[in-house]
Amino acid sequence: MLDELIGEARSRWGIDLSGGLQVVVAEALVGTPIEASRPVLIVPAAMLGVSAPIAVKVLPGRHRADRQDPTGVLGRLYPPDHPVGTLGPDPATTMIGDLTDDDLRRPLYVAPIAPELAVSGPWGMPYISDRLRQPDGCPWDREQTHESLRKHLLEEAYEVYDALEGGATPALAEELGDLLLQVVLHAQLAAEAGIFDLADVQASIGRKIVRRHPHVFGDSVAATAADVTRQWERIKATEREEEVGGGADDATRKGALDGISRSMPALAASQEMQERAAAIGYDWPDIGGVLAKVAEELGELAVAPDATNRREEFGDLLFVVTNVGRKLGIETEAALRSANDKFRSRFQRVERMVGERGVAMRDLDFATLDTLWDAAKAEERSR
Repeated sequence: MLDELIGEARSRWGIDLSGGLQVVVAEALVGTPIEASRPVLIVPAAMLGVSAPIAVKVLPGRHRADRQDPTGVLGRLYPPDHPVGTLGPDPATTMIGDLTDDDLRRPLYVAPIAPELAVSGPWGMPYISDRLRQPDGCPWDREQTHESLRKHLLEEAYEVYDALEGGATPALAEELGDLLLQVVLHAQLAAEAGIFDLADVQASIGRKIVRRHPHVFGDSVAATAADVTRQWERIKATEREEEVGGGADDATRKGALDGISRSMPALAASQEMQERAAAIGYDWPDIGGVLAKVAEELGELAVAPDATNRREEFGDLLFVVTNVGRKLGIETEAALRSANDKFRSRFQRVERMVGERGVAMRDLDFATLDTLWDAAKAEERSR
């Protein structure tokens, strides 16, 4: 039966098999990866000799968990005016946007779309990136290097960070796409140099995550998040030993803190270092010890004899305060950003109140400004 359908599609619709053919069981469509830039045959299960009910799970990463509608899935992968040919008796042509569930009860042929239109698939952006880098592509893209793209990577990462405050929103999807583009661009440059490509990037992280989750993909046991963290750090330590041949005296042996970027915001880097140290046992038994250390560092800052020592003691104080946040389960970088936002909002209210008085802030004493600050706080709470 399948051979007959392929033969009909070749004669009637001019299907080109040189790039491969995807055959999808209609009842399992929502759980099947489909690359829209390749031809697709959608065939009812019964025509393929499959009679038992098919248990279908929505494909992770391609279809939203709330979208188990097969025609809706196709509508996300193809333009609404893309033609779909029916096979068998009384052949006809319809459009993706006009498909109904009844149409899926007979075999369908969906022609491929241009690679630059197959943007819902994992290889749409790699194709677009490669096309832009061609001699007749985009002058700006052809000039880019790993070095020139560094600032864009940071910018996009921070924009994602900001968008995360709103949770799962269309804006977050857009910002994640901008960040993904940076990954694709760097992989494209590396591929042109013959070093690695996007498949290597995906394989690297995929292998790493599976390897570091033996409690999911193996027979290890980790009942709590703390168990997972300790296991994660043990596995990483083993990986570091393997990278240098396991020699305990090897000068090149990597430590638990290696790999933490010096370009990270200092507060986030501080918390990451302390989390890694704690994961392998270097940690205060309770928060009381950390709070006592805060008091100690405050005392040392108060008696620091000169600017150099004050700078050092102040850094120590910030480091320990970060540890307090870690012990309380607080992301210190996010907490400080929130405090910054709160200060900005209240200060702007004070500026507005001062403006309403027709005076300049520099002409008011601190006591007056502090009273206005309290008023701004009260106004904030009332809202």
